[in-house]
Amino acid sequence: MGIYKRLTISQKQIVWAWGLLAIPIVFYVVVRFYPTANAILLSFQEWNLLGARNWAGLDNYAKLFSDPTFWKVFGNTFLYLILGTPASLLVAFVIAFHLDKVRFMHGTIRALYFLPFMTSAVAMAWVWRWFYQPVPIGVFNNTLATFGIPQIPFLNSTTYALPSILAPAIWAGLGFQVIIFMAGLRAIPQTYYEAARIDGVSAWETLTEITLPLLKPTIVFLVVFSSIGFLRIFDHVFNMTSNDPGGPLNSTKPLVLMIYETAFDSFDMGYAAAQTVVLFAVLLVVSLLQLRVMRDR
Repeated sequence: MGIYKRLTISQKQIVWAWGLLAIPIVFYVVVRFYPTANAILLSFQEWNLLGARNWAGLDNYAKLFSDPTFWKVFGNTFLYLILGTPASLLVAFVIAFHLDKVRFMHGTIRALYFLPFMTSAVAMAWVWRWFYQPVPIGVFNNTLATFGIPQIPFLNSTTYALPSILAPAIWAGLGFQVIIFMAGLRAIPQTYYEAARIDGVSAWETLTEITLPLLKPTIVFLVVFSSIGFLRIFDHVFNMTSNDPGGPLNSTKPLVLMIYETAFDSFDMGYAAAQTVVLFAVLLVVSLLQLRVMRDR
């Protein structure tokens, strides 16, 4: 206490700041950094959860990069990213742009769009799985049969399975993206739009020259957030293809599901850790690239 009393006001502020930061720092070290470092170390070892860990060097990575299943899964993961991120952002922006102009029951409509984001992913996946079932169970195929259209094997086709899983994944995150887009739209000063109307600027030019450029910070955040979500997709795939995890011929299996199966079905923790490190590297590289490409210059 004697030392503390001799400190200046600025020094005391620094002590209090580090004291308050100590709890979150310890939390991140214990909950985030230590498990990450341990996973990287485990990727160079062999371990089946019961015996001792044995050093394996680069064997897990050599096995990984020579595994054709890994490359198939790796491609699926990027398909979720490449198809899901732009589609979800485009749909969310269109909805937010028009919903922002609605005044009648605005709050109710916005809550309805946000409801899927609050719904359990497991429950949602099983509902959509029911929708995709063949006649006479599935809602979609029953509707097609009513109009004499042949059934579609939504979850049992290498062509349709991945888009069929991607659709509810996009729908699930739509409400969050709509709310964020609307917040970004509300933050744009109306004086820009008033000046554009006075100058006779068209609606398209207003959108491309005013709205989208001023929404850039919002778009950057949602692109990174959505990309991480699609690269880590798991719940929808696991629950919608539980009879055949990963869909027919692994056509829908993402990297997270492969990690889960390797760790808890095959009990090959070292190999699963190597897959986790690759996923972590992909997430880091994709996020940094997106931030660099889309940042303000």
